[in-house]
Amino acid sequence: MLDDRDRKLLDLLQRDADSALTDLSERVNLSPSACSRRITRLREEGYIDRHVMVLDRARMNVATTVFVMLKTAHHTADWLERFRAGVIDIPEIVEVHRLAGNLDYIIKIVVTDIAHYDAIYKRLVSRIDLFDVSAYISMETLKNEQAVPTGYAS
Repeated sequence: MLDDRDRKLLDLLQRDADSALTDLSERVNLSPSACSRRITRLREEGYIDRHVMVLDRARMNVATTVFVMLKTAHHTADWLERFRAGVIDIPEIVEVHRLAGNLDYIIKIVVTDIAHYDAIYKRLVSRIDLFDVSAYISMETLKNEQAVPTGYAS
């Protein structure tokens, strides 16, 4: 069961996992050793999934985002496994979601430019049968938050 300190600690860590333990402990009003024990417990209980560094996409030369909406005529477990295998090893594909509603999947792809997207598109359609593919180029990112709300966890 999480308490308010746990939630505050998780909120701080997900915004900056590089925060010094002394800073974190002061912000949640705990000693550094007690704070360290809480972080260890939160990791062991699965609240902390992993630690990552968020890279600057412009500096990495993949500043263009393309959202691809997919429809498929196939809804079998075999097709889903082929689809999963088809997208998993393409590093430019950073998110894939199965949807409810008119579309089956949405894919977020980060690329250098539209020619780069075209190469990814060709790789994807050579691996799996798709019924309908629509691409939408992001013109501007209005919000890109990695942190999730901590108030709902128990």
